[in-house]
Amino acid sequence: MLEEIPNLLGCDLYYDSAGVAIKEYRSDIETYSRTTENIRAEILEDGSVTEEIICMIWLLRESGCMHDFFSRNELEKVNTRMNELYQSVLLAKVLFPIQIHHGIEIAIKQFLHMKKRFVKTAVGSTINFFFPMLERSQAVFIETEAWFSNSNKRLNDVISRLESYGHKVKVLEKGPISTIKIDNLVYEAVPHVVYMRVPIQGVRLLPKRPI
Repeated sequence: MLEEIPNLLGCDLYYDSAGVAIKEYRSDIETYSRTTENIRAEILEDGSVTEEIICMIWLLRESGCMHDFFSRNELEKVNTRMNELYQSVLLAKVLFPIQIHHGIEIAIKQFLHMKKRFVKTAVGSTINFFFPMLERSQAVFIETEAWFSNSNKRLNDVISRLESYGHKVKVLEKGPISTIKIDNLVYEAVPHVVYMRVPIQGVRLLPKRPI
């Protein structure tokens, strides 16, 4: 179900030019989509929740991945559901208080909690959790040979770079700001200029989370 691929940050101008190799795991795309859609359906819709989904929602909370699958408004619903499960399901009562993160992760979590709190109950208090130092939300910059007047050529340059690193890319929407799916996550490709000794044109990949 997992394969090792270069981390998306390895495509960034600074990491690529420095020859820094960063690895990550990619889940089987069909299995990933089926599993995450099932989690969303059981948590956001009324009805019973299986023990498997209770375990999965806890793992999402502890790995800081809630924002990849739920919008800010949906997180309130998730928080409510987790609290209901904690009150009524023995597995949730035992599992949800367990926190497996520690060290610098807790420091980052506390810093983010000072900035904004999404959730209010004890079992949901870690939904707005930490973000790993090298993780999905990094705004990766990919330099391109195409000028901004040619958005299709610019997008093709970006796709070529990503595919050369072993990433699977699917274009969801073309335009001045394109939307692309890289492996299992969706990003917006935003035109951007980095000013060094000379201006370097390219695209900034921004994670597109649920609205």
